[in-house]
Amino acid sequence: MTKDISKIRNLGIIAHIDAGKTTVTERMLYYSGAKHRVGEVDKGTTETDVDPEEQDRGITIYAACVAFEWKDVRINLLDTPGHVDFTAEVERCLRVLDGAAVVFSAREGVEAQSETVWRQADRYKVPRIAFINKLDREGANFEGVFEEIASRLNADPIAIQIPVGEGPAHGDNPFSGVIDLIKMKMLTFDPKDAGATLEMEEIPEDRRDTAELWRDAMLEKLYNHSDEMMELALSQEVIPEEVIHRVIRNATIQMQIQPVLCGSALHGIGVQPLLDAVAEYLPSPVDMPPVQGESLKKKDTTEFRKPETQEPFCGLVFKVLPAKTGDISWVRVYSGQLKANSRLFNPGRDKKDNAAQLWQIHATKKEQQIEAVDCGDIVGVIGLRHSVTGDTLCDSRSPILLESISFPETVISMAIEPETTAERKKLDETLTMLQRQDPTVGVKTNETGQTIISGMGELHLEIIKNRLLRDFNLKVKFHKPQVSYRETIEAAVEVTGECHRQVGGQQLFAKVVLRLEPFESDKKSVLVLNQCAPETLAGEFIAVVIEELKACSVGGGRIAGFPLMNMKVSVIGGEAQEESSDETAFRIATNDGFEKGLMEGRSVLLEPMMRVDISTPEEYVGDVVGDLQQRRGIIAKTENRGSDAVIEANAPLRELFGYSSAIRSVSQGRAGASIEPLNYAAAPPEVTKQFEF
Repeated sequence: MTKDISKIRNLGIIAHIDAGKTTVTERMLYYSGAKHRVGEVDKGTTETDVDPEEQDRGITIYAACVAFEWKDVRINLLDTPGHVDFTAEVERCLRVLDGAAVVFSAREGVEAQSETVWRQADRYKVPRIAFINKLDREGANFEGVFEEIASRLNADPIAIQIPVGEGPAHGDNPFSGVIDLIKMKMLTFDPKDAGATLEMEEIPEDRRDTAELWRDAMLEKLYNHSDEMMELALSQEVIPEEVIHRVIRNATIQMQIQPVLCGSALHGIGVQPLLDAVAEYLPSPVDMPPVQGESLKKKDTTEFRKPETQEPFCGLVFKVLPAKTGDISWVRVYSGQLKANSRLFNPGRDKKDNAAQLWQIHATKKEQQIEAVDCGDIVGVIGLRHSVTGDTLCDSRSPILLESISFPETVISMAIEPETTAERKKLDETLTMLQRQDPTVGVKTNETGQTIISGMGELHLEIIKNRLLRDFNLKVKFHKPQVSYRETIEAAVEVTGECHRQVGGQQLFAKVVLRLEPFESDKKSVLVLNQCAPETLAGEFIAVVIEELKACSVGGGRIAGFPLMNMKVSVIGGEAQEESSDETAFRIATNDGFEKGLMEGRSVLLEPMMRVDISTPEEYVGDVVGDLQQRRGIIAKTENRGSDAVIEANAPLRELFGYSSAIRSVSQGRAGASIEPLNYAAAPPEVTKQFEF
């Protein structure tokens, strides 16, 4: 293992589906010498797409980790999915990464999932570089995509390379290499050895003026981040390359800029300079601020851990791969050192766990067993029995609780039934294992005893279904997918819940005054607050009321028992009697008040709305829009991108089942769509009536 932490790069490759992430990863492994042949997505021979489902579909479903050396730097690379149904894989990787390379297609530009992953990277404060890929494609437009990165992502991109030509080899101006704006040289890549041989040449005269313009634009932006560069420019001195590199690195790490490179991963153009940029500009664990967490020794105190081996150990479990021989948990080590056969503390669950074996991970497999791992690295741990995704592991003598990983809510569900009693036990065990692997798989049993599984979209459920049938050979029956509705109230109300009853021969009395009101929240849940004056009710009664309200909030609403969301419930008063008030009385009064509040606040059924991004040739726009309007879709905006029209619309998930096939049918197979969750909105009366008792 590398001892010099400054030589580690924890890198994520993130992008919209089909932008070329896995191909970029394959080329990186090939050029670094980690593999001797370039795998191809279309042939199912890539290093990171090892699941049969990934190979069949030609998409990444599960994040894969590969470690390799590039020059004097060790890169832990996480290849993540691009499809929105598997956004949890991106979420958990970004939580533990130090830097990311965001891949864009030079033809399609900034797409829907590009925006989603960019926002996720913003939220986790991950510095990033951009790579504009597929410049050999018909309709490639480097400058257009560069401008889109700035306008649509609210970013500050700085081009440090520009392409030599754009489009396929048979075109008028074929893509043949890149111009390095720092060295002011043209780089070409020999196709005979898949681009491994890189030649540096002088910039052709017919491209020099364009290169000078882009270089001036690059330097102008960098002057804002360096007084030294500004002074050199004002005194008309040559700015040394090392100064430019240093300024780009500092501004990138501080998330002030995003260096932009370009190429064609499929043809081996531009990937080696991308690796150089990862090593040169993205942060090592040492460059990141100390990780912070909640102190368990001093309540309500924040503790910090520096990325130093002398610090007490702490790490975060960010992925679990179930296996019959023992689950392998992927752990990012933030501080200290982790040794094999260590006894660890899980503060979130207040349990001890044992890290029996440590393994280097390659793709999704164990590669090499190791005895210890230093801070800043990523390792596979075997032996953890109590720890799952998002859990903190630390030294029990210096406990710290790191922020967990939050995942989006599921929007679609499906009932499944085992054919025999024996199959039920096997199904329950399998679903428990799948939940350990994928935290966005929801499992519950409804009132009729059916097992309901829920997920992030149709494709997600389809993958789960195929795994149950193919990988685990289960004999189960699947019902049609159903939308996951929610409920809320539309009006603010104040209600009084009461208890006047005899229980076990004792007269019970309690009154609780509640205020229920609509409340928009990122957490999509019910917020419970105590706003009761201290002298009104005893502290133990307030605690019981709050506890009961939280339990009520987890339960369902009045329309059809769907989970509640976007509500605030406040305790604002109450009344107790010395002889006839106890915890039971206040639980009864709280439930009574909550029911009244839902009734008087007028319950509303909420349905999941989706953002639909469609790319279609101009001649099919009318048909596509007409089809969307029949699905209760609302067009948010349309724009032209090359010869295609791009339509952004909002539509209810209920109306979008089978939409991928429908859009191909409407456009003779020439349009494509991506769908991602947007928000919840009130369902129309005709939908609500289907659920009313």
